[in-house]
Amino acid sequence: MDTIKCEIVSWPLKEPFRISRSVISDVIVVVVTVTKGPYSGRGECRPYPRYNETPESVCAQIESLKSELATLSLETLGGRLENGAARNAANCALWDLQAQITGKSVSQLLALPPPKARETAFTLSLDKPENMAKAAKAAAQYKHLKIKIGGLDGLGCALAVLTARPDAKLIIDANEALAPAQLAEFQLALAEHSVALIEQPIAAGTPLPEGTENSLPLICADESLHTKDDLQRLWNEGYRAVNIKLDKAGGLSEAIELAACAKAMGFTIMLGCMVSSSLSIAPALLLESYADVIDLDGAALLSRDHLGGMIYENGMVAPAPESFWGHPRG
Repeated sequence: MDTIKCEIVSWPLKEPFRISRSVISDVIVVVVTVTKGPYSGRGECRPYPRYNETPESVCAQIESLKSELATLSLETLGGRLENGAARNAANCALWDLQAQITGKSVSQLLALPPPKARETAFTLSLDKPENMAKAAKAAAQYKHLKIKIGGLDGLGCALAVLTARPDAKLIIDANEALAPAQLAEFQLALAEHSVALIEQPIAAGTPLPEGTENSLPLICADESLHTKDDLQRLWNEGYRAVNIKLDKAGGLSEAIELAACAKAMGFTIMLGCMVSSSLSIAPALLLESYADVIDLDGAALLSRDHLGGMIYENGMVAPAPESFWGHPRG
């Protein structure tokens, strides 16, 4: 019998995770399993309050698909759910299912190169400068560090981390906490330092100050970007880098189109994730060939993860064993 099942799962974090607008000690994800005959596929999403999502709202969207399960497919899903977390989990579950049915990996089905191990950024939670410097030293295996900041005082945090880890390259993520007028000061202070990107410094929908697009470090859109339809607007607003996440795009199918369009337009591409388990990271890593910067540390922040999940070693994230997701399983 064909079924679609939705399950809410909690994963504890190693440490409380703080950003400019919230702090969490565990992460709540939704796992979708689609079964057709003897085959089943899994997908995971992280409902995000910033986008008006909750685990319950996501499960309600998945429940709405049950009446149409007989005709549910990768081709029809986009017309049934809007882009977002629910569609991501269902889309990834359907791709995993397709791998079981066809006997081919998802990368083969999508004509993508098999994902390879990549250096990933590791995220440091928002804290006092001295504490973030200590955390940076403790994360010595990671040569890319992403730091969360809460405003202009985050400049002190960035400089403290750069001093503690002169070998590291930074991504600075403000989660919309800066005012547009503060951005030039921030960029100027960091222009000569090893900073790859400043991620979503100001509120989504607000154009960057004039001239920002030609200044370093590059400004990267995160909360501003969901699908390929946003790219031209972001370019006009002055962004020259984008953070692609499957939960925002609404699944692997849309994220691939988004990545291809962004690459063609000349954006620097960061491949990102929500804090989540390996079941979210596995499909995201399929896009690594498009990415200039990888930020797929979501499962590395958990105190426990799936057995046989993603492999984090020496600052790298490597694909999970083939039996985990996206490959035929026996």
